[in-house]
Amino acid sequence: MAKDKKTPRPKAETPKGFRDYFGAEVTQRTEMLRKIAAVYHRYGFDPLETSGVETVEALGKFLPDVDRPNEGVFAWEEDADWLALRYDLTAPLARVAAQYRNDLPSPYRRYAMGPVWRNEKPGPGRFRQFYQCDADTVGAPSVAADAEICAMLSDTLEAVGIKRGDYVIRVNNRKVLNGVLEVAGLSGDDKEAERGIVLRAIDKLDRLGVDGVRALLGEGRRDESGDVTKGAGLAEAQTQVVLDFVAALAGDNAETLGRLATLVTGSDTGAEGVEELQTIADLLAAQGYGPDRIVVDPSVVRGLGYYTGPVFEAELTFEVTDEKRNVRNFGSVAGGGRYDDLVKRFTGQAVPATGVSIGVDRLLAALREKGRIGGG
Repeated sequence: MAKDKKTPRPKAETPKGFRDYFGAEVTQRTEMLRKIAAVYHRYGFDPLETSGVETVEALGKFLPDVDRPNEGVFAWEEDADWLALRYDLTAPLARVAAQYRNDLPSPYRRYAMGPVWRNEKPGPGRFRQFYQCDADTVGAPSVAADAEICAMLSDTLEAVGIKRGDYVIRVNNRKVLNGVLEVAGLSGDDKEAERGIVLRAIDKLDRLGVDGVRALLGEGRRDESGDVTKGAGLAEAQTQVVLDFVAALAGDNAETLGRLATLVTGSDTGAEGVEELQTIADLLAAQGYGPDRIVVDPSVVRGLGYYTGPVFEAELTFEVTDEKRNVRNFGSVAGGGRYDDLVKRFTGQAVPATGVSIGVDRLLAALREKGRIGGG
């Protein structure tokens, strides 16, 4: 008589790109989020929890390096609908703002904290599930709302233990970039693919350097693993216009804004973007948020495709030693911007919105690096 085959035991291991969190890590995260929430409450933001699952249609196609709607997300088909785990906390907010638009105050100011999932290639310190902590204002058209988000982000970093001088919040405007692309001959619907590659290339400047970005603006780039990333195929003159834009950072905001105004000469969209940056810088300076905390920096573009105006990124400037024993700045822990068309996808009516997202795991790692976990 044949022996019954034994059912193989499952492997006791986390899936690739995922991790477990134990006691101290969970406690530290909870404490840090409590401090962040206190700042958000002080600014008048209310908490919101949304479902971890959304329809693919509601999430939209906005992830960087994504060519197909279901790529980059964990998605499945159910009853003829495609569902997916949320890849950020902003797309669900747009759905909420549209679904409950008759019941919510205007402007609606909310914060949200929780895990998000991205079906992307994992790597050192890069996981497929991670925590985000967002704050957004929906229904405020003025860039004063963007300036407030930047000020609140500055206060938040200091509240959790990042001292002044260890961080800088960099601000740019997608309208300025659009103006530069217009000057470079990259406007029009037929250039949408090239614009997307340019945007993603600039967003990788801090990781790849100028030469890496130049390659992506041209024929493409091969990484250390041998994978090839398709380039934008720009002519040398077009490439130089883009590189001049990301190198426009000067010694102070006034000089940087002057350089940007020159680069977008002939573009109304670009000129509007420069004017908005000037307003943000003036508002922040009037409240005491000077260039020691917040600066205009053209190299910031943000990779997500839904931003329409000001964009910002919080970078920690102290040095750390990475996995390859290289000394470098810790880097970005938060980013965001204005996305005036995201709610419009649902309602057909323009609804201005702006917000920021903090990478919770990254910020916790920074606090551990500086020995500022616990206490305070």
